[in-house]
Amino acid sequence: MRVGIIAFLQESNTFLRQKTTLAQFQHDVLCEGEEVRHRLAGSHHEVGGFFTGLAEAGLTAVPIFAARALPYGTIEAEAFTELQHRLLKALTHAGPLDGLLVAPHGATVAENAPDADGAWLSAVREQVGPDMPIIGTLDLHANLSPAMVAACTALISYRSNPHLDQKQRGLDAARMMARTLRGEIHPVMTALYPPMVMNIERQATAEPHCRPLYALADAQLQRQGILSNSLLHGFPYADVAEMGVGVIAVADGRYDLAREAAVELADFWWQRRHDFLGALISVEEAVRRAAVLPGPVCLLDMGDNVGGGAPGDSTYLAHELHRQRVRRSFICLADPQAVATAVTAGVGATLQLAVGGKSDNLHGAPFEADFRVVGIYDGQFQESEPRHGGFQRFDQGRTAVVETESGLTIMLTTERMVPFSLNQLTSCGLNPRDFQVLVAKGVNAPVAAYAPVCPHLLRVDTPGATSANLDRLQYHHRRRPMFPFEPETVWNAWEAAAR
Repeated sequence: MRVGIIAFLQESNTFLRQKTTLAQFQHDVLCEGEEVRHRLAGSHHEVGGFFTGLAEAGLTAVPIFAARALPYGTIEAEAFTELQHRLLKALTHAGPLDGLLVAPHGATVAENAPDADGAWLSAVREQVGPDMPIIGTLDLHANLSPAMVAACTALISYRSNPHLDQKQRGLDAARMMARTLRGEIHPVMTALYPPMVMNIERQATAEPHCRPLYALADAQLQRQGILSNSLLHGFPYADVAEMGVGVIAVADGRYDLAREAAVELADFWWQRRHDFLGALISVEEAVRRAAVLPGPVCLLDMGDNVGGGAPGDSTYLAHELHRQRVRRSFICLADPQAVATAVTAGVGATLQLAVGGKSDNLHGAPFEADFRVVGIYDGQFQESEPRHGGFQRFDQGRTAVVETESGLTIMLTTERMVPFSLNQLTSCGLNPRDFQVLVAKGVNAPVAAYAPVCPHLLRVDTPGATSANLDRLQYHHRRRPMFPFEPETVWNAWEAAAR
């Protein structure tokens, strides 16, 4: 039997004025046919799990289309239209299929399709007809929509944050597909949408507030007839109607079982909704603590979370590290202009630079100081271990490492770079253990890489396009009422399931 594979993933931050273009997909992943296999079959990504799982089951994998871009702003209308056109055209040319494995992100927004994942999945469903099984994976941060659910036979989300289980979820989807095509199971799915936001600071799945929720989810999987369940944490930086948490349950042929499991999970989560409000530490307090704790201390710059679409050039922590004279500290800033100046000056040169703070007025003023150019690098590195996002190859463009007399080391990059790998530092001659403070522009995603060398990680309430303090953001399209924006919001899981 022939099973098609389609992936279309981007996390879209609608609070950025900059848009995501077709070129950004071309820079990361945009391919069709056998090139999809070449790019992703051996990866830690869910598509890698698709290929492995289909091979194990003796099914023929038919790679069709894959597009992925680093999280950034809303996708331009022209770009989304072109990508969907290419996807559907490639699907047409794939020949007869028995099933489809799909990998939407779940928090993709386009100018002409606020629920972009629901739009392209619905188009795929319309093209293949109502009977073909379509089984997919979702990012943990998906803003689940009824359109996504209606278009698919079953959806399975990541269960860990940082996302280290992507390949396993792809394997789960492929194995469910194999069992479905053999007639062993008949998946049916129920979804619920509690009207609440889970603060990004609370979304680390191994931490105490999340453990009871996942313990219940794991216990449900031991029940006869329950095939899968998923807890979608949502992506609060997409101002769309679907923004918020979601729950999915998949059962074997029985909607009542799926509904009961979904209701139980959703109600459990809703009753504990106050556990998922953010615990916020100010910039000044975080730096003060980091200066005296056993190092290295990782400061997670939540307002400039590159993995959430932020520009990667926030200077709030750089200014504060300099003000408090914290020696042996490190920060990475995306600043192609400063890179070019440092490259022209050359290694060993001393020069005055104004770095960072150039993308907009949300991420601080440029940091000005006298710097010595320590090194110039090509900015390419690899990661062999499973890391958030399933990335293995990275390219941050021409890179300059500079340092101030006060002991602040700044990595200046031409392209934004997600801090998913310590090889970002070691590839440029830096040993992470040499620093007292390491700033990582993320919230939970960098933890997999940084925790092994950092005894302490502090999430910092920095301003920016991914601020953990959602009161800083102005929403126009979210649901109302919604907790915690409207603290007195009332919701009943059983009533919602009965609608």
